[in-house]
Amino acid sequence: MSDIKNVLFLCTGNSARSIMAEAIMNDISINKGRFRGFSAGSQPTGTVNPLAVEQLQNLHLSANGLRSKSWEEFSGPEAPALDFVFTVCDNAAGEICPVWPGQPMTAHWGIPDPAAVEGSDFEWHRAFVEAFRQLRNRIELLTNLPWDKLDKMALQKHLNDIGKTQDTVVSA
Repeated sequence: MSDIKNVLFLCTGNSARSIMAEAIMNDISINKGRFRGFSAGSQPTGTVNPLAVEQLQNLHLSANGLRSKSWEEFSGPEAPALDFVFTVCDNAAGEICPVWPGQPMTAHWGIPDPAAVEGSDFEWHRAFVEAFRQLRNRIELLTNLPWDKLDKMALQKHLNDIGKTQDTVVSA
């Protein structure tokens, strides 16, 4: 795989999970240089959740340029050509998505919404840490696939299997 693959992470509000996934993908790609991450939402909130930004900053990932935006930005002729589209929330997975130019491969990588957790500040922070951990593990699994050995069917199976991954620990 020699060219950079564009990956779009979708969530309804594009304020936490998809934002963190975009930052994680771009952080991993600094070293591997094979992927570029983007995020969007079907009904963007217009703001990035401060706990998502805090989680990224605590782990020394850049939050610069991250913003809550509509998936419509990625369905027009000026949009980057997408290779992969992953839904990271169940609501977005159940919605009718735009037709993505180039017919990217898709999979559902549902992660519980850390912003929906009710309880103490500790429980909120713990939910964001867990969402980040699951996203990072799945993105690591994606970026470490044996790209030169996979046909499209095998790749789709791997993408679907990654979305079912719960507690796999991936070393960096």
